[in-house]
Amino acid sequence: MVYPVKNFFYIMGSAKKSYSEVSSLTDNPRLRYITFIFLYFSQGIPEGITLFAIPTWMAMEGKSVIEIASYNALVIIPFSLKILLAPLIDRYTFLPMGRRKPWLLFGQAGIFFTMIILSFVTNPLENIFTLTLAAICVHVFIMFQDIATDSLVIDIVPVEQQGKANSLMWSSKIIGTSITFFIGSWLIHHYGFKLTVLLMALSVAVFMILPMLIKERKGEKLFPWSPGEVSSEAAVMKVDSWKQLFHSFLNIVVLKNNLLLIAVIFITALALHFLRTLLPVFTIQELGWNNIFFSKIFSVSNLISGISGLVVGGWIIYKYGVIRLIQSSFIFVSILVISIVFLEKFWQNSFFISGFIAVFSVSVTLINIGVFALAMKLSWRRISAFQFTFYMTIFNGGLIAGAALLGFLDLYFEWHILFVIFVGFIIIAFGLLKFINIRNHRKQIEVLENNYIYSNHSIHENVDISEYN
Repeated sequence: MVYPVKNFFYIMGSAKKSYSEVSSLTDNPRLRYITFIFLYFSQGIPEGITLFAIPTWMAMEGKSVIEIASYNALVIIPFSLKILLAPLIDRYTFLPMGRRKPWLLFGQAGIFFTMIILSFVTNPLENIFTLTLAAICVHVFIMFQDIATDSLVIDIVPVEQQGKANSLMWSSKIIGTSITFFIGSWLIHHYGFKLTVLLMALSVAVFMILPMLIKERKGEKLFPWSPGEVSSEAAVMKVDSWKQLFHSFLNIVVLKNNLLLIAVIFITALALHFLRTLLPVFTIQELGWNNIFFSKIFSVSNLISGISGLVVGGWIIYKYGVIRLIQSSFIFVSILVISIVFLEKFWQNSFFISGFIAVFSVSVTLINIGVFALAMKLSWRRISAFQFTFYMTIFNGGLIAGAALLGFLDLYFEWHILFVIFVGFIIIAFGLLKFINIRNHRKQIEVLENNYIYSNHSIHENVDISEYN
């Protein structure tokens, strides 16, 4: 445990030195890690307000369950529409500033300005429609930042370093969301909604400074008016037409390892959200907890899981590989949940159940880090925004399916059986994971890339990729 902790602070402490030496992300791993930590932490700021602090505030002020549920359902619509934005980000960009930086800054600037608009909503609790509409606008620009950041990681981070980068990113977002939720809720209670959101918007603006002052690759422009030119690497990766974009996507999406990963992502998301949706119902209806106590336990557990992922997630991937991280986390969470089934006599012990929720949250974080890192490894850099966002769309579909499935099965089965059903889905995902071969898939991507470069017609032309299956 000592190594990852020291390694994290070494990265953080080296930021100033790294920037003075190299100002491009392709050349300096430490600068990359710092940048991705900043980007994902800053993404947690608006989400901590819109997804957690505002619904909690609405509940505290006595708004109805229907009003709160309607707000929650509507503001997440942009997250389901990411797949519509991703091809746009792959197809168009201002190459002199890099493939992803222009979209990244566009997203961050949009978050800043829409949060200012959100802060000026008059009597927000009496104007739920306007409040919801403003929050949706914030989320649209969060999607631009999210897609641009994920595709930037795939574009410039070597495959062997993507696991570490992903663990830092995902954990930073959890920490950013948790801290913002806590501080934002306190500020709303003591100083009001307007000042709170304005302060959070200012925080986003501060976090914009770092990506503004770095380049993706050497020689590129820092700003549109700065000296610089298109990087040869970025120019080669440019997608020339919509036809080629969708053709490339179709050719990679049907590969065996890709199809296996899609199944693993969907089943994993379904299982995890199945149990996460079950937990508040189980603790409140079966164990007699109230929603405030559960929210506190859940928030603290999320913060613990974020810190745990930040400290050990990347290290485990570096030491043992992404597949083993996911497999070991699957095994651990299965044993954890099965133990709950056989330890019913401890269910009324709040410390025991709180510990279970905390450990489960850590397991979920490690699984997510592993699954997302695996998705990055299997992505083709040329269409990374489109392909990775497609994976995330499958993931979101799994979340929806998990919640819907619980609503159906809860009518027919007891708590014990529901826990066992969760384990059953995890076992299925574990089995499918064993058939994914990262090395063969990377070879297939190399063939697709070579064919794209040397052929203007079909990326299947001349070279057969089936030999790598």
